[in-house]
Amino acid sequence: MPGKKREVIIVLVVLALDQLSKFILNANLALNEPIPLVKGVFSLTLIHNRGAAFGIFKNQLYIFIFISVIAIALIYPMFKNNKSGKLYSLSLSLILAGTLGNFLDRVFLGYVIDFLDFHIWPVFNVADSAITCGTLILGWLIFKPSKRHAS
Repeated sequence: MPGKKREVIIVLVVLALDQLSKFILNANLALNEPIPLVKGVFSLTLIHNRGAAFGIFKNQLYIFIFISVIAIALIYPMFKNNKSGKLYSLSLSLILAGTLGNFLDRVFLGYVIDFLDFHIWPVFNVADSAITCGTLILGWLIFKPSKRHAS
């Protein structure tokens, strides 16, 4: 059970960071007005994203809420019953936390708050970062060469 406690802590910490950062920035930044932190490279830009990744499929709120519920329902049992190791647990924890963070925005606000703006990439948030990192870790675990099959 100690491993499960660690997973729950990761989910709660990432979810709290996501929601707290969104709350603070939404309350203190003007919509669509960048605040440069590293000129030409990185700004804080408050965006209300009514779509999915990169703003695609705008105004499909109920579809995104439904997809989030399905994703959470699929991830949670894997998260709860995981016996595959710490990296697998970390990947599922990050994906679950990020999915929950954006789900909460959609349910309570009707859009997702994005604010991290690297100018060469669409504006994103902590939840998006967690989902991306978790997915990259999971992909690496799935596609890495197995030690058992090495000759």
